[in-house]
Amino acid sequence: MQLIDETTAQALVDETVAFEAIENIFATTARGEARNFPVVREAIGHADALYGFKSGFDKASMTLGVKAGGYWPHNADRGLTNHQSSVLLFDPDTGQLVAAVSGNHLTAMRTAAACAVSVEHLARADAKVLGIVGAGHQAAFQLRAAAARRDFERVVAWNRSPDKLDALAAVAAGLGLEFEAVSTAQLGARADVIITITSCHEALLTADQIRPGTHLACMGTDTAGKQEIDPQIFAQARVFTDEPVQSATLGEAQHAVRTGLLAETDIKPLGEVITGAQPGRTGADDITVFDGTGVGLQDLAVAGRVYDLVSRDSSK
Repeated sequence: MQLIDETTAQALVDETVAFEAIENIFATTARGEARNFPVVREAIGHADALYGFKSGFDKASMTLGVKAGGYWPHNADRGLTNHQSSVLLFDPDTGQLVAAVSGNHLTAMRTAAACAVSVEHLARADAKVLGIVGAGHQAAFQLRAAAARRDFERVVAWNRSPDKLDALAAVAAGLGLEFEAVSTAQLGARADVIITITSCHEALLTADQIRPGTHLACMGTDTAGKQEIDPQIFAQARVFTDEPVQSATLGEAQHAVRTGLLAETDIKPLGEVITGAQPGRTGADDITVFDGTGVGLQDLAVAGRVYDLVSRDSSK
């Protein structure tokens, strides 16, 4: 059994590896060759933490496993990231445990990669301005991954605590991108692609702030009650997700579905766009939304890549 620590995972998974793994699992799922199992997610009644399990099986790559972990909101006070997780991989032929993989870096990379896949397949080809709402730990991963998919020239960003934008500005500078802290209204007016990556429970962007042709990737809502954007945006958008049932019940689309602004059947799997079974953007003025809820197969995809790379190196 392989024990793969955080340092090894960080060394082996960059934006390219993560993008390829996540784009592939989107397509594999759309073809019916992989499926997610029901999610278990609970408040543990201690440290304000959420804890749960995400699992699934990818028959195409023979990857079976589970990610255990969650969100500890006070970890920053201890010098730790708020999201903590581990991935267990099993031999699908025997059920034996074959690897335990540290999942903190992998979670950040697969979340950013899912967003990047949506940018690749849904954003306008001429998108030049990237908007980011939120400046937590995950925001830098989102910026780097999205910047690899389009030739952006500028980043405009908003955060409730503006001083936290300095770290994001440094990442943008490292990528050669101009950076500006703006209001949410200014962000909506300027951005061609908008990424929301917060843990909010209220709409931060309103429908009248979103221009025709904008692509939004909503990456922060993964629990009932969370919210980042106005549900009215869904009423005027083409909507895609990683898992339609999750999107409608605990993703960003939950509020639009609950209020009747969006039918669950109108939420399409992004994988079907990748395989050509479903059209994505149909015109320059389309508003597209990707509701990234986060699914177990994404964790297994990147953990499986790490396991394959480690196994390949150890066999030399």
